Amino acid sequence: MTNPADIFDVTIIGSGPAGLYGAFYAGMRGMKTKILDALPELGGQLVTLYPEKWVFDVGGFPKILAKDLAKNLVEQAMTFGPTVCLDEKVISVKTHIENGAKIFELATDKGTSHFTKAIVLTAGIGAFKPKKLDAPGISTFEGKGVYYFVQEKKVFEDKDILIVGGGDSAVDWCLNLLDTAKRITLIHRSDQFRAHEESVKALLTSPIEILTFHELRSASGNERLEQAVIYDNRTHQEKTLDVAAIILNLGFHADLGPIRGWGLELDKGGIKVNYRMETNVEGIFAAGDVASHPGKLKLISTGFGEVVTAVNFAKNLIDPSAKVYPGHSTDLKSIPNGKMGS
Repeated sequence: MTNPADIFDVTIIGSGPAGLYGAFYAGMRGMKTKILDALPELGGQLVTLYPEKWVFDVGGFPKILAKDLAKNLVEQAMTFGPTVCLDEKVISVKTHIENGAKIFELATDKGTSHFTKAIVLTAGIGAFKPKKLDAPGISTFEGKGVYYFVQEKKVFEDKDILIVGGGDSAVDWCLNLLDTAKRITLIHRSDQFRAHEESVKALLTSPIEILTFHELRSASGNERLEQAVIYDNRTHQEKTLDVAAIILNLGFHADLGPIRGWGLELDKGGIKVNYRMETNVEGIFAAGDVASHPGKLKLISTGFGEVVTAVNFAKNLIDPSAKVYPGHSTDLKSIPNGKMGS
């Protein structure tokens, strides 16, 4: 029999934006909460992939640096004192029935077990690795001029840089590094950009040199990157650029890892959920980028709404006397005497 003190109401797996906000909201619902993450620090992709990138899709902030958003979310998440376990990867889940209630046991790669009444998966895109370019010289200069992530903008200060890609990341880094780099060239293999319209508009009116229908052929240098050869994929004509840095924004390979073996129904690389954000396994919910449902939009802002839905239904599942919808903080009916203070 599991010690009742070791059983949590909800365990949130993943500490990105959705997971952190979910931990805060679970505290609002009076739930005993635990956060588990395979990474060594809270914040998910905000701190591991692009800490100095501007984030535009969060309400209340016209724009905010990813690292600052992560800091705010961590502070908010800690409001009700959740238990936090970092650098632990959940490898399996099994269930027990104790005192008539289902308890999940989560085993990790550290040889530990965590017990919980409900699970909310906010694991983002799972374990991720950048899609790498198989071209001469690229692997040779990784970390010495060739980058897949931008951890610090100062690395590119007063340098000629080449950015490769046509999605939000490529466009955003072009604009974000305008005040840092000496010169920026963007190449994209087509003339269609997969980014927010206003960002593309800003890109097209910026001093950045934009070469569409161009691809990267090779990189060269001595101790560090010095040159890049690009080519026009229509004419196959080559051009050599003197560059000190190349940023490759080619997307990621995502892998749900051990979660694939949990018996959850998968859909389009994510975990299929219903309107309650519940998976096909009762008591296991998913929210944020890892969740898949009709009309899914992978935005931080939608992840916030999804995780609140998951937490509210998890609360009702483990305590049927608790309402799914508890009211909101601006509802005068939920405030004693209908007064909001002096």
